[in-house]
Amino acid sequence: MKQTFDIVVIGAGAVGCAIARELSRTNLKVAVLEKENDVASGTSGRNSAVVHAGFNNKPGTLMAKLCVEGNEGFEALCQELDVPYHKTGKLLVAFCEEEMQTLARLVKQGEANGCKGLRLVGEEECHKLVPQVGGIGGMLSPNTAIFDPFLYTLALAENAHKNGVSFFFNTEVTAISREKDGFTILAGNRAFSASMVINAAGMYSDRVSALAGVEGYHIYPCRGEYLILDQIAKEYLPLPVYPAPHAGIGGLGVHITPTIHGNIIIGPNAEYIDEREDYATLQSTLDQLFAEAQLLMPALKRKDIIGAYTGIRSKQAPPAEGGFYDFVIKEEESCPGLINLIGIESPGMTASVPIGKRVADMVREKLNPATNPSFDPTRKGILRFAQQDPDTKAKLIAEDPDYGEVICRCQQVTKREIRQAIENPLGVRSISAIKYRVWPTTGRCQGGYCFSRIAEILEKEYGIPPEEICQRGPGSELFSGKVK
Repeated sequence: MKQTFDIVVIGAGAVGCAIARELSRTNLKVAVLEKENDVASGTSGRNSAVVHAGFNNKPGTLMAKLCVEGNEGFEALCQELDVPYHKTGKLLVAFCEEEMQTLARLVKQGEANGCKGLRLVGEEECHKLVPQVGGIGGMLSPNTAIFDPFLYTLALAENAHKNGVSFFFNTEVTAISREKDGFTILAGNRAFSASMVINAAGMYSDRVSALAGVEGYHIYPCRGEYLILDQIAKEYLPLPVYPAPHAGIGGLGVHITPTIHGNIIIGPNAEYIDEREDYATLQSTLDQLFAEAQLLMPALKRKDIIGAYTGIRSKQAPPAEGGFYDFVIKEEESCPGLINLIGIESPGMTASVPIGKRVADMVREKLNPATNPSFDPTRKGILRFAQQDPDTKAKLIAEDPDYGEVICRCQQVTKREIRQAIENPLGVRSISAIKYRVWPTTGRCQGGYCFSRIAEILEKEYGIPPEEICQRGPGSELFSGKVK
């Protein structure tokens, strides 16, 4: 039996969740289908966690327009959704006069895009901004910021859900057929019907488009690896430091970025690959990342490395060409009712809400829905116990003793926070779901202390058999049986 919706959004990354949230402002019945077991399981959860200003993008493109628009509204949006955000600025560093000329051209390009406050800085000011950095000068972007991309995507999804959107995880789309009055979508052994389909499938957007009968798009996966350093940003790095850009590469070059949680991340490289989910990290690449980072900041030390991860960009530009193609956001003439979003790579996170608004306007023009009179734009996240003052901590423990039991020592995450993560509004229960909601297993011990305790809570307090406890969903089970 089909489940009937007005709109089906395919993909629960930042863009898909932003579209869903914007559509929840209407009275339309909306579903989001996601093949993974949680939001932000692809590119949206594997990136540099930077709110871009928009100076890197070609003037006149959707990339440039929507990035600048997204940057300007990002801080207010994060306040509305209770998402950690910090406007740090960003420094691009030059090591020769030719690179300084490149940065001068970048200032002009940014100004053409509507970026504000961009300026060149000399060697003295460059080193004053980041004393540990090298170079002969640079460019300062004051409106660049850092944030938590997973919590951001999660907040969009939770707010959309709060306003009536249905989310279906572990629900991979396998067929789309055009019917007289809309579409039938087969996904996860279920059938859905909808008047319109919005393809926000990221890395798989070309394949979803082909399922709907629209050929001609091709996504080239481009892998970027990162190193994670300990929480030393306060000591070393007040703002992201990037190299002056070079033409033809698939990304923005290896950069050093403080995270909203106090870590430093190094990366990414840009390597075209064949497999769309090849998240391997290679020792040779990680060594090269660290060497390039030390050119920017010689004071970095290997002893501070605590982990690594990989993200994959959904590029339209083929390997032989490199660089960037513009976003594709369009209703397909050959398939009325299908809105395709193709090649939404960086700065797609920054531009996600403007993209959502653009798509919602396309839907409104076609379906003319009424406004949702009960729409609430706010969302409240999980309170971080470690960030509270002593009096507040004492009060919280008095109200709920679970605040007095620390489960993750590295990040000082309490049992109360773990329970709130397990009981999340989207109903996702996996180790990664808990990790990204309240941040256990991410400290220097990488879960050596807290992992077994989280597994014990899932088993004894929520009745989940150990054999069903998984890292990211079906296929990633962590236990196979008992040994005694």
